[in-house]
Amino acid sequence: MYDLLVVGAGPYGLSVAAHAADAGLELRVFGRPMASWRDNMPGGMFLKSEPWASNLSDPGSRWRLDAYCTTRGMTARHGEPIPVEVFAEYGLWFARNAVPAVDERTVTRIAPRPDGFEAVTADGEAVRARTVALAVGVMPFVEIPAALRGLSPALVSHSSHHGDLDRFRGRDVTVIGGGQAALETAALLAEQGSRVRVLARADRLRWNTVPPAWERPWWRSARSPQSGLGCGWRNWFYAERPGLYRRLPGPTRARIAATALGPAGAWWVRDRVEGSVEVRLDHEVTAARAVPGGVRLEVAGAEPLETEHVIAATGFRATRDRLGLLSGGLRGSLATVGDGSPAVGRDFESSHPGLFLAGLVTAAGFGPAMRFVYGADFTAGTLVRGVRRRLRTGTPGGAIPAPAPGRRGEVETVRR
Repeated sequence: MYDLLVVGAGPYGLSVAAHAADAGLELRVFGRPMASWRDNMPGGMFLKSEPWASNLSDPGSRWRLDAYCTTRGMTARHGEPIPVEVFAEYGLWFARNAVPAVDERTVTRIAPRPDGFEAVTADGEAVRARTVALAVGVMPFVEIPAALRGLSPALVSHSSHHGDLDRFRGRDVTVIGGGQAALETAALLAEQGSRVRVLARADRLRWNTVPPAWERPWWRSARSPQSGLGCGWRNWFYAERPGLYRRLPGPTRARIAATALGPAGAWWVRDRVEGSVEVRLDHEVTAARAVPGGVRLEVAGAEPLETEHVIAATGFRATRDRLGLLSGGLRGSLATVGDGSPAVGRDFESSHPGLFLAGLVTAAGFGPAMRFVYGADFTAGTLVRGVRRRLRTGTPGGAIPAPAPGRRGEVETVRR
């Protein structure tokens, strides 16, 4: 019986594991390290976050991205984006140095037991633990617009489904979306010779600006401080104070989650899109059907168009019901908040005692930082303290309220 089972070996899972190992917990980690970064991002992509804001977390801060870059004869500089393949290799280096041996098998089911949990691997081994930290990343939460669902993957795919884009060389591709994933994917397609266009619902594209110099006059920093999510006091609050963010009223958190840090392209991809990629604004796809040679898209207020393939760069929706590796009873018992994601308390513990959550699935509770690598540091330290408290006392540092009658597990606010 382990103290903690970490399921997932991306930035959040590895960071949690590093903190748990340092705390002396009897630990087991499952997952293929950095799998989505290695398998689901085409070569040529870059991190949108600054190098100094892209560290995985260990208690001594020994295994930072800049330290890894030094081992490769590189320098991680402010204002210079890091290739995703370098970041993936950094994660593997972190796993080798900061984390106990990772079992790369897939966990297919987690079910509760009277004394904790039982996890079953793809080859049938059952592993028991008193607590579980679920850090499954973004892939279970892929969101494809309703108008495109039901079409063959040969015709419609999500931007995160491609480790490379070679199959689209010389083909006609339509990318849906107006954020970084859409714009960078379109740029890569154009650069390899694909005929590509972007359809965006917005009336204009939004671009992040070049970050200001790291060293600035004090009054500029006071007016608009740097943070792991960008400049400005709001971004600083989201990045540096997720524990306080959790205390905001539920409706305020819901509004921020829906609007803060919306779709935008990185400054360094702008020149690769403008003048090279056809962009159609105010274009919302209302229906799609297969036709000989591809897909016919119906667009609100515009002429239909036909294309050979559609890539939906339409983000992720982290709801409780998409946590398919949890047993039905466990999944259904979790209290949720207004957007359908599981409710978590101040230690990232769900409403089921001993089940902790990390990453995108906690963004409704702890804010936009949980959508980025930068949130892993706060999460890992806080979550492991919660695990230790749970193991020591059998109780969390507070309680998520029981679901209100008739609400099917929904709670409006979470207090711990």
